Amino acid sequence: MTNDIKHLVGKNELSEHFKSVRKYSLSLISALSAEDCQLQAMADVSPSKWHLAHTSWFFETFLLCIHSRNYKVFNPEFKILFNSYYNGIGEQFKRGNRGSLSRPSLDDVIAYRRYIDEAVISVLNTAITPEIEQIITLGLNHEQQHQELMLMDIKYNFSINPIFPAYQSLKPTQVPNQQSSAAIKFINFDQAIINIGSNAENQFAYDNEQPKHSVLVHPFSFANRLVTNAEYLGFINSSGYSNPQHWLSDGWAHIQANNLTQPLYWHYINGEWFEFTHYGLLPLNLAAPVCHVSYYEASAYASFVNARLPTEFEWEYAAQQHAPSNTAHTSLLLPNMADSSAAIGQLTDSCWQWTNSAYLPYPGFKPIAGVAGEYNGKFMSNQMVLRGGCVLTPANHLRTTYRNFYYPHQAWMCSGIRLAKDKI
Repeated sequence: MTNDIKHLVGKNELSEHFKSVRKYSLSLISALSAEDCQLQAMADVSPSKWHLAHTSWFFETFLLCIHSRNYKVFNPEFKILFNSYYNGIGEQFKRGNRGSLSRPSLDDVIAYRRYIDEAVISVLNTAITPEIEQIITLGLNHEQQHQELMLMDIKYNFSINPIFPAYQSLKPTQVPNQQSSAAIKFINFDQAIINIGSNAENQFAYDNEQPKHSVLVHPFSFANRLVTNAEYLGFINSSGYSNPQHWLSDGWAHIQANNLTQPLYWHYINGEWFEFTHYGLLPLNLAAPVCHVSYYEASAYASFVNARLPTEFEWEYAAQQHAPSNTAHTSLLLPNMADSSAAIGQLTDSCWQWTNSAYLPYPGFKPIAGVAGEYNGKFMSNQMVLRGGCVLTPANHLRTTYRNFYYPHQAWMCSGIRLAKDKI
């Protein structure tokens, strides 16, 4: 195959991937009204309409305005409205007030997306440079992040409604069967010097996953599955939320200040436990992995069972040895239950997993060139790393080097618990 043909195939693949990703974002609102797309129930989440606009703003700002000749900005006012965190671009509209933006309308935002799509496809039909290809690839991965966020945000926005509306309907035949899980097994790993991270040679990776470097991992044991709702309920029934013994000081202060007694989305009604889901309120599935717990809750539970959370390096080492089966988007919008046949399961297809690692730059970290490189570096403080992926993550966006990060008190994300122990 000649270089010209290879380039043509690469362009066509990128063009088709672009169309597919952009189409999927719109599919996420197909069951929503314009009012639904406007919701913002707290500052940490954003309206679906804003996500759709912001991901288009990204392509306009970092690709079209710089690399497309004669490109005319769709609406100059969008520069402020849909800028998220990029100080290098200029002023941003206050995050907590995004739900107040009734204008532009949802129809206007969809028109904006069409305008951007046409412009990007036009660029892809020209002789694109490696730099342009890199920006488009970054933009698509950025949009896939927001697709996951859209689903998480929709869930939270719906959850505060006392009638518990469903994002999607669930047929009786689709309700997962509750089956008792076998006891957690701990898989032993010997001490090793391992390569962590990515050099992004054959696969896309964010700058915070780079550069690949060596890490000494001490002997440890790694749980073969995630903690279940039944197991976490044992923690609750043992007065876990009223006993400071297992809580970090900040965690104890947090649950006291916010009167927390159970995970987000759990409801105790007439002597029975329920959980709010994308399908409305469902009886708590005891066999499913506990989800939407904060780092504080995950750490407290680990202490309760005489274990700990893994470091992000232990997690990646275990994933290297037990290649995950990326089944996200092949099931319902519910975390996948453990597969008893897997030596180590639920690595990427159920819940993001809290680690004991602070979100810090790798040795030799360098942000990507340009203003887009501002993003990761500015957040490398006061946050904890989560690894893996979740059932809401697009399957082709998953990789074992992926570093997600959130503040330790946050729980609206699809976050679960993986246990580890020091190997004795």
